[in-house]
Amino acid sequence: MKDLIEKTISSEQIYQGQVVNLKVDQVQLPNGNNSKREIVKHSGGVAVIPYQAGKVTLVEQFRKPAEKVILELPAGKLEPDEEIEPCALRELEEETGYQASSLQKLTSFYTSPGFTDEVIHLFLATDLEKSEQQTDPDEFIKLRDLKIEQVTKMLVEGEFEDAKTIIGLQYLLSISKQK
Repeated sequence: MKDLIEKTISSEQIYQGQVVNLKVDQVQLPNGNNSKREIVKHSGGVAVIPYQAGKVTLVEQFRKPAEKVILELPAGKLEPDEEIEPCALRELEEETGYQASSLQKLTSFYTSPGFTDEVIHLFLATDLEKSEQQTDPDEFIKLRDLKIEQVTKMLVEGEFEDAKTIIGLQYLLSISKQK
């Protein structure tokens, strides 16, 4: 593995924002040549699969980078020093209005390690109880409940476009087949 490591020669922060930071690293490649890497720094986030009685609750919201409404798992950014499980519970309640008595961590994954260090922590939330949706002032979300059979059909037909949602729903299908 050491023959694949890139050594950082220098690093310069180019932009600091509320959601992401951008840095440019000069690196020495394994063959001794130098190169440049543009890296989006992100605090990471959570995605939650709210599942109960054979149905999963998803959120529909407009995503500016895609310029369209996308159907997704409830998800959100980790706040500074926030633990992942409380973040998952918070995002679940804020976006869907559900509180979960059972929360199981399924996996963590890089969203796109070629240019960002963002890691998403994926959870399964069950034993759900409805409370109130508490979206952020700049969040406009509609809820959509799908039966597991609908999820399977929609996955096969390519109706989901969000990577964390596709990964999460594939996990859900795998888990539901085991039971």
